[in-house]
Order: sequence, then C-alpha cells, then structure tokens
Amino acid sequence: MSRFTGKTALVTGAASGIGSALATALVAEGANVVGLDIDEPGLGKKVAELGDAFVPVVADVTVEAQIEAGIATAADRFGGLDAAFNVAGGSRIGAITDLTEADWDFTVDLVQKSVFLCTKHEARLMRDSGGGAIVNISSLDGRIPMPGGSPYATGKAGVVMFGKNAALELAQYGIRVNSVLPGLVDTPLVAAVMGYEPAKQMFLERIPLGAAASAEQIAGPCLFLASSEASYITGTELVVDGGWEISNFPNLAKLAG
Repeated sequence: MSRFTGKTALVTGAASGIGSALATALVAEGANVVGLDIDEPGLGKKVAELGDAFVPVVADVTVEAQIEAGIATAADRFGGLDAAFNVAGGSRIGAITDLTEADWDFTVDLVQKSVFLCTKHEARLMRDSGGGAIVNISSLDGRIPMPGGSPYATGKAGVVMFGKNAALELAQYGIRVNSVLPGLVDTPLVAAVMGYEPAKQMFLERIPLGAAASAEQIAGPCLFLASSEASYITGTELVVDGGWEISNFPNLAKLAG
C-alpha cells in the first residue's frame, strides 16, 4: 500500500519497539518520517535502514523545548506535518507504599506529560497546514489495574482521556486524535517478562490468541487510524491486545476433568 505517499509523519520513540516498527512501515508506504528519541545510536541504525526518508532527532520528550525543536524539523525539512505517532514511554515499578516521588514523576512525565507536550506542538503545525491525524499510544494497563505499576497505569489512562479532549478541541482544525491500547507486545520494554518463562506463561494464559503481539502488529492499526480510511474516526480508543481484556477472569474450565 502507499497510503502515505507524499506525506510527512513524526514518530516519538522511533529508535526501538513500536516506534521503530511505525517508522519502517511509514517509509514503506511512501512517507517522510521525522523520528524523535533519546537513543542516538538507535536512531543511527534507523537512518542506516531507511535512508533519507528518515530524519533523526535526538530529543527528550519530557522537555518542551526539545519537543518543539524536533517537531519544527518536519516543517523545515518537509514543509509540514500530516501524521504524528506519540509512542515514547517507559516506567519505574513498585508498590505504592514504596514508590518515591521521583519514580512517580519519571513515569507519569514520560507516558503522559510527553503526550500533552507533543500533541500541543504537533497540532500547532497541523493547524497551520490544514489538518492531520495524531495517534497516541496508551496501554491496556490504562484500563486494567497493574499491581506494582500504578504510575504507568495511571499515566496511560490519562493518555486516553487527554486524547478525547484533544479530539474535541482540535476537530475544528481538521485534526483527528485517537489512542491505541496495546496489550503484551514483544519489545525491549518487556524483555524481562518475555525472557523469564514462568512470568511469560502467566501473561500468555490470559491472552486468547496465545501470543504476545509483535511491534508490527501494533503499527498496523496505528497506521489505519492515521490514514484516510479512518477519516471519520476521532476521539476514540482501539484496544489491540489479542483478547486479553475480555479474559481477565481465570479460566475455570481448566479445572474440569
């Protein structure tokens, strides 16, 4: 497909995981991509892979000045911005009674404040060029409590509500905003889980489709929401979890003879 031929897209967290998969898929569909990440070596690998269609920007997505400068690159290099994917994330885990204020701030700033700051400047650029589409990566953890992960779950829940507010405010400028909620995805962020078989099996037992998603399986729905095929979709969230959410209750059928 070539849904993004002649379009310019921005991806945060572009050096690895879902962001990397999105950058690759966008270039394959004809887009020029500006990729933001704090991981300079990882961005260098994407340049080697994708060539001149991928423009790397080393930026901390919790710092507004760096975000603004990075997003301005889309206008400077390609004349505007048509689609944006706010993917960057991470977390520090721990029980509520043990978490430090610094742990909470690190996680919520990275998964929630960054989405606000990125959307703010992406929308300004899109508004000036006639519209566009923004896709924010939330998480199934934003709908299902995560023991030991209260900052991450809280931040990701906030991403969904922020997206609804942004969709409401930005529709007048022809800007659509939607959220994607992945379940378990085989990326560096969950390497510890995927590498420890007992923990991995505990997750997989909850997923009816029986496997973690690949980053590419999340990138596909994101591209759909940013494409003209989804031109009448805004302010909503798409769960991409292999059925995990609908199977949260233990499968008692396994106890039957």
